[in-house]
Amino acid sequence: NWYPAECFVGDTYCYFAGSAFAVVAIHGHFSKTLLCFFIPQIFNFLISVPQLFGLLDCPRHRLPTYVPERGVMTVSRRADGGMNLTVINCVLKAFGDMREETLAAAVVAVQVVCCGLGFAVRYGG
Repeated sequence: NWYPAECFVGDTYCYFAGSAFAVVAIHGHFSKTLLCFFIPQIFNFLISVPQLFGLLDCPRHRLPTYVPERGVMTVSRRADGGMNLTVINCVLKAFGDMREETLAAAVVAVQVVCCGLGFAVRYGG
């Protein structure tokens, strides 16, 4: 399911996949290693806490905004003008507006780098 996306799995599949990963990690005795895979998701939760717990405005959709005139994705904003707090918006803030396919590749790259760092820390390599 690469750009342009044709299918969106939704919450039900995400819950199932997360549960399957957890069960395999716990029964396989490599839960610390699996935790390395989830570094970006944990970071996303931590930076989202102010919006998730009502300390800041939290719109229903916090994904980047598409600018059709330029064909790029840009940081989405809250009603008060502040940036929505997600990893995707942090990538856009750090590297500037991007086309959707470039943004998808950048987010995958962030995941790969985080997994690599996690493995290096976990296994001392």
